[in-house]
Amino acid sequence: MSGATTQNPADINPPEFKQILGHPAPLWMLFMTEFWERFAFYGIRWALVLYIVAQFHGGAASGQADANLTYGSYLALVYAAALFGGYVADRVLGYQRSILVGAVFMAIGLFAIALPDPTIFKLGLATIIVGNGLFKPNISTMVGKLYSVADPRRDSGFTIFYMGINTGALIAPVLTQLLAEEVFGTGGMPSYKVVFMAAGVGMIISLIWFFVGRAQLKGIGAPDPQAGGMARVAYVSLGCLAVIPVAYLLLAVGANNLQMVLSGLFVLLAVMLLVEGFRNGKVAREKVIAMLVIFFFNIVFWMFFEQAGSSFTFLAEHIVRRDFGGWTFPTAWFQTVNSLAIIGCAPIVAAGWVMLAKRNANPSIPRKFGLGILFNAAAFGLLWFSLSTLVGADSKIPFWTLFMVYVIQSVGELCLSPIGLSMVTKLAPTRLVGLGMGGWFLSTGIGNNLSGIFASHASGESGMSVTTALSAYTQGFYILLACGVLLFLLAPLINKLMHGVK
Repeated sequence: MSGATTQNPADINPPEFKQILGHPAPLWMLFMTEFWERFAFYGIRWALVLYIVAQFHGGAASGQADANLTYGSYLALVYAAALFGGYVADRVLGYQRSILVGAVFMAIGLFAIALPDPTIFKLGLATIIVGNGLFKPNISTMVGKLYSVADPRRDSGFTIFYMGINTGALIAPVLTQLLAEEVFGTGGMPSYKVVFMAAGVGMIISLIWFFVGRAQLKGIGAPDPQAGGMARVAYVSLGCLAVIPVAYLLLAVGANNLQMVLSGLFVLLAVMLLVEGFRNGKVAREKVIAMLVIFFFNIVFWMFFEQAGSSFTFLAEHIVRRDFGGWTFPTAWFQTVNSLAIIGCAPIVAAGWVMLAKRNANPSIPRKFGLGILFNAAAFGLLWFSLSTLVGADSKIPFWTLFMVYVIQSVGELCLSPIGLSMVTKLAPTRLVGLGMGGWFLSTGIGNNLSGIFASHASGESGMSVTTALSAYTQGFYILLACGVLLFLLAPLINKLMHGVK
């Protein structure tokens, strides 16, 4: 089944497209496809842990730890699934059909988690994981194929596409919260099932939008003519159905056991990359070592950044003062702050790098990663300060503190995340760039799983309190600070191992 897309001429030399606002017209179709998919993905983000506690633990605060662990494992497997989704698109099904099959499975999973049964709920999450693995890495790949490698508009095209991601992520929590609490429920008894069904509808819109609009692509991402027909679609669909129980079992075994599985995969991947590096000589070997070191720090960053959908949700719900003259700021709306901050701060950060480059002071890749971790540390430092000195008589901290935590973390994300994939393409051995990309996603997944484990400690055995949150977030601050400083100290050595890669 190899070679499903590699011989497609449209994937090698982009055809001529109608231009809209200076970019190929299909970019805007992909923009809206991704907008609705991210609407679905982020629409449920705020509700998952709250729903698990309310539905499967009777609302008892002692269920917070289990909810955090499940959320972290879910995110970890979403990223791990991207490893296989990219391979299926490359070698078996083609990008267009992979996106369509992935969208179908995601929609089914989103509707399934609305059913109030713990087994069906985890099977639904497993179905979303499998579908997202086929959808997410391949829709991004399609954007790159609209431009030739030398096209100067390529980076701005990805920036426009990235805005689709953040616009969907910005609108989704607001709309789904309004549906859950104001339309179909109350503030005291949100209708979480409506959140999941609304996300499912969003995913169906994404599916239809791409299915109708793919004719604009003029063959980009279509399977090789020799791999036409629906037989491969059927084979991949059956394969997805077979993988869903595996994803379910990985969710069911618990975050600690899953961590062992993910760590084993990472060790295996690292060995394969190192063997290839040693085979190709000193320069290739040292580049692989530098990449693996940065993968470690990537794990640390996402372990703490992804508290946003787990422990920070419980913090917002129970310990943050959200009342403003009779109106209560919804917990769900905190999920919009990251997108707002990204949209607002991205041009400033980008201009900052350009300004520093003109002064020959642009930070190296390791130091940009270090800045990302230190900004993350600053966010946890603010939590430490607020939980130790700003707690009022109502046992709550001011609204602005958590709001600014999200903003500060977002600046850290802008320092680190945009350069990650680009770095991998430059450091990985030529024959194993795809495996290197897999390492990036896997390290992010490991960080997400660890985020659930850390969040469970922040909630404690009987639910989050000021004491448990202060203890956990203080530890988080010191870990991030130590790792950020260490990466700055190691930066000259890592730069040497990178052999001029910038």
